[in-house]
Order: sequence, then structure tokens, then C-alpha cells
Amino acid sequence: MSSEAARRRDPLVRPCLKWAGGKRQLLPEIRKRLPDNLGDLRYYEPFVGAGALFLDRQPRRAVVNDNNEQLVLTYRAIRDQVDELVAALNAHRERDSEEYYYRIREQDRDSEKFAGLSAVQKAARLIYLNKTCYNGLYRVNSQGLFNVPYGRHSDPRICDEPVLRAIHGYLNCESAEIEILNGDFEAAVETAGQGAFVYFDPPYHGPGNNSFTGYQAGGFGEDEQRRLRDVFARLTAAGARCLLSNSDTPFVRELYSDEGFEIVAVKARRAINSDGAGRGAAAEVLVKNWK
Repeated sequence: MSSEAARRRDPLVRPCLKWAGGKRQLLPEIRKRLPDNLGDLRYYEPFVGAGALFLDRQPRRAVVNDNNEQLVLTYRAIRDQVDELVAALNAHRERDSEEYYYRIREQDRDSEKFAGLSAVQKAARLIYLNKTCYNGLYRVNSQGLFNVPYGRHSDPRICDEPVLRAIHGYLNCESAEIEILNGDFEAAVETAGQGAFVYFDPPYHGPGNNSFTGYQAGGFGEDEQRRLRDVFARLTAAGARCLLSNSDTPFVRELYSDEGFEIVAVKARRAINSDGAGRGAAAEVLVKNWK
């Protein structure tokens, strides 16, 4: 039995955010295609998002990254200041209303005032908005300002304290070595090679459809998809085990079939979409670089 199978994982360690493109629905398909010795490998996830696979596997050695500064700040607040974060979220919960939501949402319109907020205040703001906005959709405009309207929820669970404390415990476990980075995906995996497992979950390719690619300013176009393919190929040559998820489009299939990687079609149910017609089972692929 591998160390991955032998080690008990805490079921409360799970995503505390709802994130476009999140992998909770796809986890059964991903688990079936993980390396048997995953627990012995250093885990990398350069587009961590809500961290569905990362938190599901709870690797002992990991490097996780996202270029969303507010998201990474939130992970670090959970790791370093969970008591203060819980208190701030409970304060949001007590005041929650539509008027209060828009007041909190508007904070990033004043860049000087927003910069003066503490890391805990910014993290609590992100979690509060994520829990109470329409359909849990994280979306910013071209200026990078959060612009999702207020949602109507019977129980938004603004402060899921048991989950936050479980994640805090995992990130601070003495036997774990977890790095949390905020930068470009390529830089995040520069130390990966033999003895590493890398899971890529980029903004999905979708020409003419911004449902899952427009969640942050700047976007992730086809040139970036090609750069990602090149990184995937370089890591393969370096001996890393790599798995990638993306939308099932001719463009994506061509990118990875040219390199001879295994491509598996899977279906995932998508609940986050500003257009109701875009919800439901989505055609996706998993790309794998080992047999």
C-alpha cells in the first residue's frame, strides 16, 4: 500500500469557496487517473483555484499557486490568522443584507482605501462576497473589480468555521511542507521534475464563451494555452507526472495529440454559469503523460 493510501485524510479539509471551473464534480474521474504512488511525489498545482483536488488529496509536500492575488491572500489568511478570519466572517454574517453586500463590494473601487485593508479584511471580504453573490460566480471587469450582483440565499454559510479550521490545521501540520505562491503558472512549476506530480487546471479554452475564462482580468487566450502545452511537454521530458483538465475542443485536442499524450473524454456537471443554458454536463478532457 502506498503512503498516499495509508495516510488518513480529514474529510473536513475541502474547498471553502465556490469557484468557476471547480473540480468537485470531476473528482471521481480525476482520482481514477492519479499515479499509484502520488503520496510519494511532490504535488504541484499552478492554477489551484478553490483547490478541490489539492484539498481532497492533502499531499504532504506541495506547491500550489494562483495568479489571483486575493485568492492567494485568502489561503494565507486561513493558514496564518484563522481566528481573526473567523471573527471577521461572523461580523459579515451578522450584518448581511443586500445594501451591506454592495457596500462591501464597492471597497475595491477606492484603490487607496482598499490597499489599507488588512490581509484578514480582504480575505473575509472575498469569502463573504463569494458566499452571498449571485450563483457563487467569481467575476471581475476589465479593471479587475468584482462586479457580480447580490444573490438570494436561505443559508449562505458565510462562516464555515469547521472547514476553515480543518484547512488551517492541514496547512500547518508539522509533517506537511506546503508552499502557497502567487504568480505565473510557469514559474510555479520551475522546480518540478522527476519525483513530482503536476495537475494543471487552467482557465478552460472556449472560443466565444467566457463562462469559465473571464473570471479574472487579463484572460487566458490561445497563446497562453500553447505556452501551457509547451510547459506540459517540458515537464514530461524532465520526468514529472502531469495531468491536465480542459474543455473538449478541437483546439485542445490538437495541441496535445500532436505530442502523443493520452486524451480521455469526461463529463462534468457545471453549476456556475451566468447563463442558465450553459449549466449542466460539460464535455471535458483529461490529458495524461504517463501510461
